[in-house]
Formats: sequence, C-alpha cells, structure tokens
Amino acid sequence: SGVLATLPRLKFIQSLWMGVNDLLLDETFPRHVPLSRLVDPGMVAAMGETVLAHVLDLHRDLYRYRDQQIRREWHKFPQRRAQECRVGILGLGVLGTDAAKKLRALGFQVAGWSRRLKTIEGVDGYTGAEGLKSLLSETNILVCLLPLTDSTTGIINKALIAELPRGASVVNLSRGAHIVEQDLLDALDGGHLSRAVLDVFNVEPLAPSHPFWVHPRITVTPHVAAVTDPVTSLPKVVENIERVCSGRQPRDLVNIESGY
Repeated sequence: SGVLATLPRLKFIQSLWMGVNDLLLDETFPRHVPLSRLVDPGMVAAMGETVLAHVLDLHRDLYRYRDQQIRREWHKFPQRRAQECRVGILGLGVLGTDAAKKLRALGFQVAGWSRRLKTIEGVDGYTGAEGLKSLLSETNILVCLLPLTDSTTGIINKALIAELPRGASVVNLSRGAHIVEQDLLDALDGGHLSRAVLDVFNVEPLAPSHPFWVHPRITVTPHVAAVTDPVTSLPKVVENIERVCSGRQPRDLVNIESGY
C-alpha cells in the first residue's frame, strides 16, 4: 500500500489479476496513471471449468453422495435433466460470458445479469433492479462472478436471497464482500437455501474458528477457482508493455470510476 504513489515517472500499471479492487482501495493509488486488468485466457478457461464443476456437483447431487459415503448410506436421489435446471450468473464480463456459453453447451438453462445488457446466444440477459428480480425468481443455482464495487458489495443479502426459489443454491467465486455472511447462514439454517459453495471470503485465509468450515450445507475452497497462469498471461503483459512503449493505448483498461 502506498508504493505506487512514490513513483513519479510511472506511466502504466498492469494488474496481474482480473480484479483490481485491492489496488483501488489504496487511497494513495495514482488514479491518473492508466491501469489494465489482466484478461488471462488460462484464467478464463479455469474459471469456466470451476463453474461447470460446482454446477454439476449441485445438479447431480454429488455432494450428497459424498456425505452419504461418510455415513455408509446407500440411497439414490432422483436424476434431473440439465434442461430442467436454470443457472443464473451475476456478471457477464469475460468470465461470466465464457461460463454461460459452457453451461449452455451442456444443456442448462442460463440467464445472466449485468450492468449493461449483454446479448449471448441462448442466454437470457437481464439488467437493472427489475431484471435482477426476474432472473432470481427462476434461478436454481446462482453463480456470482461480479466485480467488487460500491454497488455490488453485500449484494447477496437477505433481500436478494428471498427472491430466489426455496431450495436454490449459491456459488460465489468472485469476492467475499459480495456476501452478507450472517444473511447467508440464516438462509441455509432456515432451509431457504439448500447449499452454498464459497471460494472467496472477507478475510483470507478463512479463520479456523469461522462457522463456514463446519456448516453441513457449505462447501469451502481456498480461493482457487482461477489463478493467474504464467504461460497464458505473460504474452498479454508483454503486449501491453509494448503498446505503452510505442505510444498506443494498452488493452483492458480499467474505468477507475466504475472500479473495473
């Protein structure tokens, strides 16, 4: 924190992650210097794989079979078709768009909500407060891939969860601050939500005493949904440096005001 402000000749900042909220939280961040987020093809592919893995885990009740194995129980759950399951994605940027297309390829019903309306073949697009309500009302599995901004902090709260059908699940792969933790726990304990998959948290590493670790309806992973891949990201970084050195605008510039 504060280091970038000490570099008076700084001409360009290349983030090594897609999210840049940690940089922008620094009050001394030099906002006049162009900032690019890293759109890493390897990270995009990995996130799509993670979304598929968790959606399939929930859709095919695989987590329930793992729980049964511990108890040595033999019980078969009804098999559902992908076409019967509606996945709602919050955030249709590069990551959300890729995940939506992959889910559609497997036959899932897919809808997405974004600040600006996006058009993706086979995906129902929504925007605005009323659009969010419409998406939530028919969502069985809600996946959060939003950037963290003032307007999205705490977006998965009691009011939003109440708009989901009873028995829905939540998958958060973006930032821990998107979720109001107690509201999520209350919804799980009360049975309105059937399960939550959490890869990101307000404080990381997650404290050993945190209730998420031992909650029977929560899956915890240690912020591994998608990490920067040096092999696929390096060409992107080099290209942007070359563009800046030759007087051209770097790719994937961040709008400082919007936060992404």
